[in-house]
Amino acid sequence: MNEVLLRSLTPSVLGILVRRGADFAAAEDAVQDALVEAVRVWPADPPRDPKGWLVTVAWRRFLDATRADTARRRREDLVEEEPAPGPAPAVDDTLQLYFLCAHPSLTPSSAVALTLRAVGGLTTRQVAQAYLVPEATMAQRISRAKRTVSGVRFDQPGDVATVLRVLYLVFNEGYSGDVDLAAEAIRLTRQLAAAIDHPEVAGLLALMLLHHARRAARTAPDGSLVPLAEQDRGRWDTESITEGVEILQTALARDRLGEFQAQAAIAALHADAPTAEETDWVQIVEWYDELARLTDSPIVRLNRAVAVGEADGPRAGLAALVALDGSLPRHAAVAAYLHERDGDLTTAARLYAEAARKAPNLAERDHLTRQAARLNARGCR
Repeated sequence: MNEVLLRSLTPSVLGILVRRGADFAAAEDAVQDALVEAVRVWPADPPRDPKGWLVTVAWRRFLDATRADTARRRREDLVEEEPAPGPAPAVDDTLQLYFLCAHPSLTPSSAVALTLRAVGGLTTRQVAQAYLVPEATMAQRISRAKRTVSGVRFDQPGDVATVLRVLYLVFNEGYSGDVDLAAEAIRLTRQLAAAIDHPEVAGLLALMLLHHARRAARTAPDGSLVPLAEQDRGRWDTESITEGVEILQTALARDRLGEFQAQAAIAALHADAPTAEETDWVQIVEWYDELARLTDSPIVRLNRAVAVGEADGPRAGLAALVALDGSLPRHAAVAAYLHERDGDLTTAARLYAEAARKAPNLAERDHLTRQAARLNARGCR
């Protein structure tokens, strides 16, 4: 079963159903039902036209649901509109669907959650992890959002800032999670940058390109994670880095700084360093100060503590860490790294093991487990 194929077809199938008259919430439910059916049927009987198959099955699921509710008067019209057999039209509604999910009637957090689930193809668990909330809480939030946008059409677009937030989270899930969505997020952000003259759109595109440029070096042949300081910089995509830096410089010249431009500036400083030792950590700390001012995010302050530890020494980094909540994701991993830098290998090994137990994915868990084992082995000698 090609999970990536299914996820890539989801926005287009959803868009077709909405254009044919289905309200968004019902269409999303029908598409999810069709995806479940595809997982069951395709391994034994793969269709010649996967997209057409999904459209047909999703539309029938929608009709079945419609017959069961109060919209009886439209039933005959909907049946007549059932798509004919054959290839489905090649129309890309993905970016429009992102704006539909970012409808003004939704709060920004609900809009992002709905888009990640319905259009981005992430599971409720993955969305919950992105928002640092329990899965049950996120399931309720998504259900409420679907009810709110029921009946909304494409002529009621949503907020650009919310769409940017969704694209950012989709990219992050594709970059570090279980599903490859990073390239799709870059494609959509390029579309948005071509349509809208906005420095934060450019900032987000630059950030994605600079991070994606390092992707080939992020994992070893056995699939294990390679930390930034240990990556083979010769494997970085210099064309993407050059493009990202040029886009960022143009955006910064407009003097309308936003969080994505600040993040891209940090990524550009990493990309500009020939070696890890030559990284300009002092300037990175300054950019983290700007980013913290813009976002007041505890995750930003956590990352800033690492930069402070590199610029001013591990004890300064540990001091910056004291003010932060220990339950933050990756807090234990950051503390472990700083304690190791400070020479406290026993504490560092314990914290690496703790961080491994809390890791959001298998690759990160394995990496942290190896770090703990490495330090424990050194302590035995």
